[in-house]
Amino acid sequence: MDRFLSSAVNRIDAKGRVSVPGAFRALAAKRGYHELYALRALDEPALDVGGMDLLERYERQLEQTNPFLRTADDMSAYVHGEGTFLKLDGDGRITMSDFIREHTGITSEVGFLGRGQFFQIWEPERMRQNLAQVRARLTSLRQAAQAGSSGASE
Repeated sequence: MDRFLSSAVNRIDAKGRVSVPGAFRALAAKRGYHELYALRALDEPALDVGGMDLLERYERQLEQTNPFLRTADDMSAYVHGEGTFLKLDGDGRITMSDFIREHTGITSEVGFLGRGQFFQIWEPERMRQNLAQVRARLTSLRQAAQAGSSGASE
């Protein structure tokens, strides 16, 4: 497995740490991640989490932006100012800092959502609601496509 797949919910321990799901930890180890880069998602109460490759992807995009435009400053402020590094301890746990909690609303449990090349951290109920909305949007798109293709064949 070379993608972050599936979802899981894990409990935060008394010291404010949560175990990253085993499959996610295994992939992080395979990719050589000792630290995780986490970025507050732009339009969701979640964090996008990956290795240095995720940060480097954003920085490559930033390098292609004209440095004299406000967009470059905005992108840098976002990628660097809204990001942080998360340390995986020896047992595969990360600490749920105020930085994470303030953006996500996480209290006692953490939702992990695979996104292929990275994963997201959510408050579990918000994650469930988001997934329901995703399914509804995709179902609507499918129905619209089917209606359009059936009308074309008549």
